[in-house]
Amino acid sequence: MAGITRGFTGRRQARDPRLPPGQYDARDDWPVLHAEATPKIVTDRWTFTVEGLVERETTWTWKEIHDLPRSRYAGDIHCVTTWSKLGMTFDGVSVDVLLDAAGVLPTATHVVAVAHTGYTTNLPLADVTGGKAWVVWDADGQPLTTEHGGPARMIVPHLYFWKSAKWVSGLRLLDHDEQGFWERNGYHDRGDPWTEQRYQGD
Repeated sequence: MAGITRGFTGRRQARDPRLPPGQYDARDDWPVLHAEATPKIVTDRWTFTVEGLVERETTWTWKEIHDLPRSRYAGDIHCVTTWSKLGMTFDGVSVDVLLDAAGVLPTATHVVAVAHTGYTTNLPLADVTGGKAWVVWDADGQPLTTEHGGPARMIVPHLYFWKSAKWVSGLRLLDHDEQGFWERNGYHDRGDPWTEQRYQGD
């Protein structure tokens, strides 16, 4: 048996440290996944509203939200279906700016992100404040396509991407947790990719 060296198994490629457990690098692909039909939303009728436990319910039009201070996220996104896309950029406005304008009441602990389609997802308030979440309309320097949530979507990139509601229309602030669409259907209430919080009970 020639040509075999005992113990040699080849060179193992180092795993990219940006990938959470159980994820693979989608590289040039950005899979399209959503639970509902893709809507047609025109920007001249688009709005975003912060309501619930706030000092003043506040609504922005497409032009008004673009007049707010811009903010960029540069980093990675992770889908519960195991793909990750590394080194992306998203441009829009920080959720902190929107919440500050509405004035969050001290009793607020959670938010529900609501889409123009009726889709919802729940988040602790701490997961969308402190520079952790954005409403964005550009991805990698180009306007968000409809299938990826355009004209605007939430991004909460430190959580699995179902928490980043496509076609977002607002945030409702609550003093309790209220499950959204996927959470009612068995997905984890928080969705931390680094601890693999994929499903209820994880």
